[in-house]
Amino acid sequence: MKIRSRALAGVALAAVAALGLSACGSSTPSGSSTSSGASGASGGANDTITVYNAQHEELTQAWVDAFTKATGIKVNLRNGEDPEMAQQIIQEGKNSPADVFLTENSPAMTAVENAGLFGDPGADATKNVPNAYRPSSNKWVGIAARSTVFAYNKDKLKESDLPKSILDLAKPEWKGRWAASPSGADFQAIVSAMLELKGESATLDWLKAMKDNSKAYKGNSTAMKAVNAGEIDAAVIYHYYWFGDQAKTGENSNKVGLYYFKNQDPGAFVSVSGGGVLASSKHQTAAQKFLAFVTGPEGQKVLQTGSSFEYPVGSDVAANPKLTPLADLQAPAVDPAKLNSQKVTDLMTQAGLL
Repeated sequence: MKIRSRALAGVALAAVAALGLSACGSSTPSGSSTSSGASGASGGANDTITVYNAQHEELTQAWVDAFTKATGIKVNLRNGEDPEMAQQIIQEGKNSPADVFLTENSPAMTAVENAGLFGDPGADATKNVPNAYRPSSNKWVGIAARSTVFAYNKDKLKESDLPKSILDLAKPEWKGRWAASPSGADFQAIVSAMLELKGESATLDWLKAMKDNSKAYKGNSTAMKAVNAGEIDAAVIYHYYWFGDQAKTGENSNKVGLYYFKNQDPGAFVSVSGGGVLASSKHQTAAQKFLAFVTGPEGQKVLQTGSSFEYPVGSDVAANPKLTPLADLQAPAVDPAKLNSQKVTDLMTQAGLL
């Protein structure tokens, strides 16, 4: 499983304006890939769609290959990161060549939605995904999910030593003992949930305490590796980094335990990966078919049996049996449509984290 580091959201948005995101829009092999098929515009086997993909490249390629095999519809992938690709779509506006946008976290979807650029995801995709994994606006749908976890060094901490809430990490006893990747879109999605659940004042206070108490790493994998090595006691990451490493050699996770906050705590936040059809797409039917496939039984089973270790959210497909079931995570209810990435980066900047 390829796990990419998350770029600093605020800097990324500025960089997009300066550089035009040439890498994301590139047709070079590192920036795009194509499935087999012929081009056209009818929504049938002769159609071609362009997907701006900020999900893990291997996961989306598996979806694309299976979709093309089932429908004959060709898919051109342009791969990038959540904030940058969202901003690219916003800058391109109605002239965007994108038909579909896929993300790892919800805030990037919300940014595009708030710009008024999403059309209809299609009745089939909407029907496939329960309300809990869709925005209240129904302008896009969940395609996968990942759980916030507290990854801790089992040689240094017992579960009885762990905080009851993510908010407890602001307490003096946790000074210098925990880590995160504050510049990444993954962590900023978690802060977005805290902002929605606890409000601006409480979130800012927590972020200021985080500045004093935590150690910053670039990327969740790096933070987990530091926990495993005993450099730091624990880190706030997403669950699948641990499972992905365990599926390989386990060399960066064998000494790491995963703690789930549960109890509707902000630290139990489940981040929804999104998929939406652009209103400007000239291939609406084919784009909607793609989302219906990804959220349908075959697409969701790619999550169940593949190496991404993300949670299926559609078509009643169960998670990989190695994962704690979604229903047991006791996640807080958060409307993805209300996650505010711009406000989060403002608060994190104010707290000195960005």
